[in-house]
Amino acid sequence: MTVSSELSSNAWAESLPEPLRGELATLESAYFRHVDAGDVDCAITGSSALVFRRHLELGLQRPPGTARVRVYHPDDGSGIGAAVQLVTDDMRLLVESVASALTRIGATVSEVIHPIFEVMRDDEGRLHSAAPHEVDGNGVTGLRESWIHVQLHPSTSRDVLERIEAEVPDVLTDVRQVIGDTEAMRAVQDRLARELIRTADAGSSPYPVTDLVDCAHLLRWLADGHFTLLGYARFQRRPVAGAEAKSVVVPDSCLGVLRPNVGTDFQVPVNGGRRPLLMLTQGLVPATVHRSVYPYFIGVAEADASGTVVGGHLFIGVFTVAALHENVLDIPVIARRVRTVIEQCGFDLESFSGQAMLEVIQSFPRTELFSSDIDTMRRTASAVLSVGMRRQVRLFLRQDSYGRFVAAMVYLPRDRYTTRVRLEIQDILVRELGGVSIDYSARVSENELASVYFTVHLPEPGTRVDTSEANRVRIQNLLAEASRTWDDHLRDEVARSTVLDPAVVQRYAAALPDGYKEDFGPSRALADIVRLERLDGETIDQHLYRRPDAAPGSWRFTLYIGSGISLSQVLPLLQSLGVEVVDERPYEVEFGDGRMAWIYDFGLQARPDLLRMSLYRNMDAELVETADRLDLLDAQERGLRERFTEAFDALWHGRAESDPLNELVLRAGLQWRSVSILRAYSKYLQQADFPYSQANIARVLLASPDIARLFVGLFQAMFDPDSASAERADELRAAVRERINEVVSLDADRILRAILGVVTATLRTNYYVVDAEGLPRDYLSLKVDPHAIAELPRPRPQFEIFVYSPRVEGVHLRFGAVARGGLRWSDRLEDFRTEILGLVKAQAVKNAVIVPVGAKGGFVVKRPPAPSGDPATDRQALQGEGVECYRTFISGLLDVTDNVDHASGEVIPPARVVRRDGDDTYLVVAADKGTATFSDIANDVAKKYGFWLGDAFASGGSAGYDHKAMGITAKGAWESVKRHFAEMNVDT
Repeated sequence: MTVSSELSSNAWAESLPEPLRGELATLESAYFRHVDAGDVDCAITGSSALVFRRHLELGLQRPPGTARVRVYHPDDGSGIGAAVQLVTDDMRLLVESVASALTRIGATVSEVIHPIFEVMRDDEGRLHSAAPHEVDGNGVTGLRESWIHVQLHPSTSRDVLERIEAEVPDVLTDVRQVIGDTEAMRAVQDRLARELIRTADAGSSPYPVTDLVDCAHLLRWLADGHFTLLGYARFQRRPVAGAEAKSVVVPDSCLGVLRPNVGTDFQVPVNGGRRPLLMLTQGLVPATVHRSVYPYFIGVAEADASGTVVGGHLFIGVFTVAALHENVLDIPVIARRVRTVIEQCGFDLESFSGQAMLEVIQSFPRTELFSSDIDTMRRTASAVLSVGMRRQVRLFLRQDSYGRFVAAMVYLPRDRYTTRVRLEIQDILVRELGGVSIDYSARVSENELASVYFTVHLPEPGTRVDTSEANRVRIQNLLAEASRTWDDHLRDEVARSTVLDPAVVQRYAAALPDGYKEDFGPSRALADIVRLERLDGETIDQHLYRRPDAAPGSWRFTLYIGSGISLSQVLPLLQSLGVEVVDERPYEVEFGDGRMAWIYDFGLQARPDLLRMSLYRNMDAELVETADRLDLLDAQERGLRERFTEAFDALWHGRAESDPLNELVLRAGLQWRSVSILRAYSKYLQQADFPYSQANIARVLLASPDIARLFVGLFQAMFDPDSASAERADELRAAVRERINEVVSLDADRILRAILGVVTATLRTNYYVVDAEGLPRDYLSLKVDPHAIAELPRPRPQFEIFVYSPRVEGVHLRFGAVARGGLRWSDRLEDFRTEILGLVKAQAVKNAVIVPVGAKGGFVVKRPPAPSGDPATDRQALQGEGVECYRTFISGLLDVTDNVDHASGEVIPPARVVRRDGDDTYLVVAADKGTATFSDIANDVAKKYGFWLGDAFASGGSAGYDHKAMGITAKGAWESVKRHFAEMNVDT
C-alpha cells in the first residue's frame, strides 16, 4: 500500500475538499520529489505518510499574507518526533533564513523538505486545491506557497523547541518585510547613485568629486549581485535645545528590517557631526534574514557647504560570497585606494613589486578595505610585504569609529595555521581586547603566509580599546608564542641541551607522529630521543613515571623498542608484576631512510595497598603520615621505578620467568633477581614431591611479603661474600620462625617452613658469582644438604646440586664423595628429579658389586623452539637448544664445585662462593639418554673453567672410548661371555 493510498483510505481524507482528495497522490509524490528516500527514512521519526499528513493539516487554513508555523515535540502524539513545519508565501531567502535561525538557536537539523505548491484558497484562506509548482509552468495560476518541513535530531531539548516556537515566526516576518521592500530599497539605491553623479557634475558638494563618483559606482556595484539588502533608513541632523545637534532616523523612511517594530533592533549608527562621505561598519547582532552573520551598515552622508553632515542614507545588508572574493581592482572606491597605495610606495602596478603589493592587498578582507583609509592600507600592506619569506607573526589592529568592534588581521607562517592555533589566538584577542565574542575568516593559499581576519565584538557601542603600537606589539608577541609549533619548542629545548646533536633531534622531529606531539611536550621528547638513540638490535628501554595529578596507584609505563610488538607480548609481563593495563597508546617513529622505532605508552593501575606496602614497608604509622605530608618518599619511588623497569627488562629478555611471584617486586620491594631466589626454591620443592603447587606457594609468599623479604635477607646473610654473617643469619632465621608462628593457615605454615628448611639446608650458591665484566650469572645453582630437607623422599643423596634458569632446570644427585654417573636430557618437566632418583636407585642395584655408590643427573629444556612446520629444521633447532641448556647445566654444576691446583695439589674454592661444607672437588659426569654425544661439550665447558680433571671430567668423549660403538655396554659384555663359552664348547 502506498503512502497516498494510506492517506486516502481513512476517514480523515473524507473531510478534505473534493479537488484536494483527488490530488493527494500527486502532492505526496511532489512533496518528497527532491529528497532521497533513504535519507528520509533515516532522518524521520515515524512514517513519511504522517509527515505529509501533518503538513497538509497545517496548510488547510492560512489567511492571506500570513505564515503558519508549528513546532512538534517528540512526546506530543503527532508521531513525527521533533520537527518544524511552515506554510507561507514562496519568497527568496526563506529556506536559508529558517535554517540559519535554527542553527543560531542551537538546533541540529537532520533533514529539510521544502516543496513549492501552486494553491487555490478562498478569501478566508481555506485550501481548496493544490498542485506541484513546475519551473516551466503547469498551467496553474494559483498562489505559490513554500511548504518547509525541518526534521530535528531526536535529542532536541524542550528549551530549544520553545525558542524555535518564539523566534521562527519573527524570522518569517522579517523575510516578508525584506522581500516586500526590496524593490523600494533598490529604487532608493539607484536614485541616490544618480544624485551623487549629478552633484559631482554640478560641483556643489563639499566632498571631492572623485569621492562622489566612486560612491555612486559603489552603490551600483552593490546592487549588481554583491550586496543583499536587508533594510534602509534615512537620517537627519536636528537641533537640540542647549546641546549639539543630533542625528536621528526618519521613521517614515525605514524599509526592511529597519521598519519600526520589525525584526531586531540593530542600533543604527548615525551620530556624528563630521564624517566622510562613505561609512561602513558592522552591526551588533547577527542578521535574521539570509545568513546568520553580522550585517554591515553602509552610510552615505549629506553635508552642507561647510562640510557639516545634515543627513544621510543608511543601507543594511550582507555582502554576497562573490563580493567577498572580488578582485580589488574591480571594486569601486577600493580600486582607487589600492592604485594610490601602490603608487605612493613607488611601484609600478605591472612591476614585480607592484604585483607583490597587489597580491598582499588581495588577501585583505574586502570589508576591511572599505573601512581603511589610504594611509592605513599602505602601512599594513608594506608591513606584510616586508615580512616576505621570514617566518614571523604580524598583527594589525583597527577599531571601528563607533566603538562596536576591533578588526584584527593576523599573518602567520602557513604551516603554523591550525585549528588549535586559531582557537588560542581567538582566546588571546578576546581576553586582551576586552571582547565578548569573536568571528574569523581565513585565507590560506600557496603563499608562505596565511592570513586570518578576526572581528572582536565589544560589550557595547562606544567602548574604547587600546590599539596603540605598544599594546599591538605586546599582543603580537603573545600570538607569536601561541603560534609556535611543537617543533619550534623542541629546537629551543635542544639549544639549551648539550646531550644531543641538533641534527639528530631535527631528524626525530620529522619522524615523531602528530599523536605523540599532541600527548607529550618537547622536554619529554628530548628524554625519549635519548632513549631511542640508545636502542641497539634487540635492546629495549623503559620509563615508569607518574603524572602530577595521577590518582593513587596510577602510573604510566613507556616502552621503547626497535620493532613493532603486539599487546599479547607485553600484557602478561606487566600483569605478572601486579599491575593492570588500563590503556595503551602506540607511537610509530618512521625515519626518512626507512628505519623504524616504536614508543608504547601504557596506563597502569596498581592497588594502592600494594604500592603502599612497597613504599612504606619500613615505616610505622606515624612516619607514614609524616612522609605523606612532607613528600619524603621521592627516593623510595625512584627505587620502585628502578626495580620495576629492571624486572620488566629481565622478563622481556627471558632472564626471568613470567609468573605471579614477580608481584613481589612491588609488594615486597625486592629486586627481580631476589625474586628468582624464591622462585628457584619453589621449583626445587616441586621436584621434591612437595604436595603444594607453584600457584599455592606463590599465593602464600604474596600474602606474606615481609617473610619473603626475610627469606632473601637470610639468603644474603648466609652467602653474600661481601656481608655474610652467621650471627645475622641466626637472627633472621629466628625472625622468620617468629613470623611463621603468627600465620593462621596450616597450609601456609607448612609452605613457609619448607622454604625456610631448604634455605637453611643450602650449602653453596653461585648467586653472587660474576663474570669478567662484573655481570651475574643468568642461572642459579643451589648446592643443598639433602639429609637436612625433611620434604625429600628417600633415598637421599649425600650431595645435591639444583640448577635453575628460565631456560633450563636440572639436578645432580651424588650418593658419595667419589661417584660418577650419566646426565640425562629429560622430558619430564614437572618431576625430572623423580626420574633421576629412580635411575640412581637402579644404578645402585646394578653396580653394587662394582661401585658402592653412584651419581646421576638430568636437565629439562623449558623453552623449546616453536615448530616451523619442517621436521628436519625443528629437530635441528631443538638439538641446538638442548646443547645450550646442557652447557648451562654443566656450568651451574662447576660454579659450586671446588677445583685443585695441579702444581701444589691445594683445593681452590670457587670465587665469590661462600662454602658451608667441606672441600668437594670430585665431579665426574657421563653420557646418558639424549646426551650420548655431549661429552665433548661437557669437557669444553670444564676446560673453560680450568677444572682439574680436564677431559676426564666427562667420559665417552672423542679422546676416550665410544661405549656404544665399541660395545662397552652390558649387552657387549654378555656377548663377550657368550663367545668365551662358545670357544670352550659350552652351549649358552
